[in-house]
Amino acid sequence: MVRDQAGAGEERGGNMHDLGELTGDVLVFGGAYSNLQAAQALIGAAQEAGIGPERVICTGDLVAYGADPARCAALLLDWGCTSIAGNCELQLAAGASDCGCGFTEGSACDLASRGWFAHADARIDPPLRRRLGALPRMITFTHRGLRHAVIHGGVRDVARFVWPCDPDAVFAEEIEAIEDAAGPVDVVLAGHCGIPFQRDLGRVSWVNAGVIGMPPHDGRPMTRYARLTEQGPRIERLCYDHRAARAAMENAGLVQGYHAALESGLWPSEDVLPPQMRRAGCHAGYSPLRAKG
Repeated sequence: MVRDQAGAGEERGGNMHDLGELTGDVLVFGGAYSNLQAAQALIGAAQEAGIGPERVICTGDLVAYGADPARCAALLLDWGCTSIAGNCELQLAAGASDCGCGFTEGSACDLASRGWFAHADARIDPPLRRRLGALPRMITFTHRGLRHAVIHGGVRDVARFVWPCDPDAVFAEEIEAIEDAAGPVDVVLAGHCGIPFQRDLGRVSWVNAGVIGMPPHDGRPMTRYARLTEQGPRIERLCYDHRAARAAMENAGLVQGYHAALESGLWPSEDVLPPQMRRAGCHAGYSPLRAKG
């Protein structure tokens, strides 16, 4: 659940929004992370593919590490895509003092988050803060005969890290919570952990769309988003002006390490990752989605 002043969060799915039936390809992305250049590129990619904002869904965390929290969030929301609230939105709306990820105190991720969260907190005005806080905690829709649920990290804990190498029981627990709140689903679309992947769990498929604001720790600057097609979900790479995004972070004094990750493609710390995913990657029991391009 969302931590600090955000309190107990939204139990059993919180407020939900149903989009009905969506036709044609659907674009799903996560973690714009205050990266204005990536947000602009994502809109361009959707327009090039002929996908209107009514068929674009964000898994949360419009705001995080980058230099332009207000401009990035407003750009995407004003464009008209649908977003759920990630832990960053809920923490900002609640006037909390950190991102609510629950990083180990004193860890590299904890120390870095203090800098970028304070930067974001100082730049989100009250109207935008209220707008972020009003975002739904879960979205449902039907696409090509399958019922989808969109969450951020977890249902009872919005900031839960669900990794591709986690045991089936972790996914089963979340699916049970989703269906308790929203009824039966065929596909779960998630975000938060920053790593795109797919797990087939019997009757339910779990797809993490990745994030557009930070590379997935693979040594390349391109970020990721998902596209739901007639052939099924696929991950696509997003190329954007990562050098301009890095320069904007440096100019804002956000030099705790994530600025360099935009160019190197490697996170400044691996302490948030499960041991088996540190550089060597996780290969046990999951299928990574192949990125196009």
